[in-house]
Amino acid sequence: MLLPKLREEVLEANLELVRRGLVLYTFGNCSGISRDDSLLVIKPSGVPYETMKPEELVVTDLHGKIIEGHLRPSSDLATHIVLYKAFPEIGGVSHTHSEYATAWAQARKAIPCLGTTHADYFRGAIPVTDIISDSDIAGAYEENTGHAIARLFKNLDPGEMPALPFSVFIFQP
Repeated sequence: MLLPKLREEVLEANLELVRRGLVLYTFGNCSGISRDDSLLVIKPSGVPYETMKPEELVVTDLHGKIIEGHLRPSSDLATHIVLYKAFPEIGGVSHTHSEYATAWAQARKAIPCLGTTHADYFRGAIPVTDIISDSDIAGAYEENTGHAIARLFKNLDPGEMPALPFSVFIFQP
């Protein structure tokens, strides 16, 4: 089995999303990258978190080609790949569908920093992306989602931001 340690870490990150109430059903996912191998490990699509095993996680290259795994990777794989390519410093991506972040995002407003708990995990307001066009949605939606996030953060140092809560960022017209 390729990348056993990374698989364990990615599995644990996915289970942490559940423990923290950040996902509904099987929506949302985490991935991790081995920069040395240019391979990433991602949650398979539609697999319940509570039954997921490390060997069920999918290993792909940075073009989305499955290298190891018999399940379909998350539909968000293209978003993760764009982010790994845009930000060589990051080692993992989490995508959640947390109720409150999603609701706030749909209001099209950045979440202001109003307390120390927020400031401990994110520097300043949590921003929102520009609206994704109809053609971007109809085309390579997941890839275009990644590009929208990358444009938003292109001038920021990911090391300054321990967590990028990307469920907040993506909007459709």
